[in-house]
Amino acid sequence: MTDRPHGQEYTDDYPEKTLYIPGPTEVREDVIEEMAQPMFGHRMDRMTDLYTTIVEDTREFLDTDNEVIILTGSGTEFWEASTLNLVDERILVPTCGSFSERHANVAERLGKEVDRLEYDWGEAIKPDDVREAIEATDNEYDVVASVMNESSTGVRNPIEAIGDVVAEYPDTYFVVDAVSALGGDFVDIDAHDIDVLFTSTQKAFAMPPGLAVCVVSDDAYDRERASDQASWYGGFQRCLDYYERKGQTHSTPAIPIMLAYHRQMKHMLEEGHHERDRRHREMTEYVHDWAREHFDLFAEEGYRSQTVSCIENTQGIDVAETIEQVSEEYDMVFSNGYGSQLGEETFRIGHMGEHDLDSIRALTDAIEDVAGL
Repeated sequence: MTDRPHGQEYTDDYPEKTLYIPGPTEVREDVIEEMAQPMFGHRMDRMTDLYTTIVEDTREFLDTDNEVIILTGSGTEFWEASTLNLVDERILVPTCGSFSERHANVAERLGKEVDRLEYDWGEAIKPDDVREAIEATDNEYDVVASVMNESSTGVRNPIEAIGDVVAEYPDTYFVVDAVSALGGDFVDIDAHDIDVLFTSTQKAFAMPPGLAVCVVSDDAYDRERASDQASWYGGFQRCLDYYERKGQTHSTPAIPIMLAYHRQMKHMLEEGHHERDRRHREMTEYVHDWAREHFDLFAEEGYRSQTVSCIENTQGIDVAETIEQVSEEYDMVFSNGYGSQLGEETFRIGHMGEHDLDSIRALTDAIEDVAGL
C-alpha cells in the first residue's frame, strides 16, 4: 500500500485547541516539558527512583493500602488483564452504555461466560439489581465488573454501593473501570472492597495519553496466584513481584510519559484528592445548571457524572456544525453524542483535569454565541 487512505502528511502548523472532550484533556505546560528530558535506560537506578516515586505517590493520592501498577498502554489493557487474571468461567457485567458493553464484549472474546445486566442508555446500575442477579444464578460469578463513569451517556454509577453488595459474596471479585473519572471524582477504594480499579492518564489525571493505572487488592493478587491462567503483560503477580524485586516495570515503559506523570502527580498531591473532587463538583454543578437552562441532561437524575456531562439536544441545534464553528472561532473543542445511537441527539462536555470554572464558562459562552442561545 503506497497511498495514505485517510489523511495527508503530518505537519507542525495545526492550530492549538483547548480540549473539552471526554479525553484527552488539557495538560500543564510544565508537565509537557518533562517529556523532553534526555533518555535513560529502563534498568538504571534513575528508572527505579522514578517508577517507585510515581507508584507510591499514586497510592498516597488515592489514600489506598492496595497495590498500584502503572503500565504503558491505555486503561483498555486492564479490561483484558483483569478478566484473564480473575475470571475462570463466569462474569457479570451490568451494561448501561458503550463502554460497559465493550467490557462485556472483551470478556466474550476471551472465551468467558458473560451475563449482562442490561439498562437503557442514560440509566444507572442499581445495587439491588446486582444483588438480585447474583442471588438468581445457580453458579457463582468469579467477577462483577462495573464502569464507574459511563462517558458515552454521562452516567456516574454508584460503585461504592455496588462494591458493598459484591462484598457480601467473598468468592466474587469486584472490578471497576474508572477510566474517565478517577482523579476528578473521589472514591474510597478500600472502604468499598474494590478488588481492581483502573484508569488512563489522559482523562481526569490530566496527563498525556500512554499509561494505564491499576489498583489491586491483596485478595485479587492471591486469586490470580491460585489460578493457572493470567495475562502475561498485565498479570498482577508478574507486575507486582517485579516491582517488589526491582522497583521497575517488567517490560520497557514509556519513560517520557512517566516523567510527565511524576510532575503532574506532585501537582495532584499538592491540591489533594478531596480538594480536587470539590473543584470538579463545582464545575459539574455549573455545567448542569447551564444545561438545564438551555437544553437538558441525558443521564438519569441522581446519577450524573462529575467529569463528563452528556447534554440532551432539546433545541435541535446542528451539533456537528456548532462543534466546528466553536473550534474555528474560539479554538475550543467539545464532543458530539457518542456514536450513531446518540449522534446529534446529545453533545458532551468534558470538565475534568485542570479545567476550572473560568475555563468552563469560556466554553459555554462560546456555545451560546455560536448557537444563538
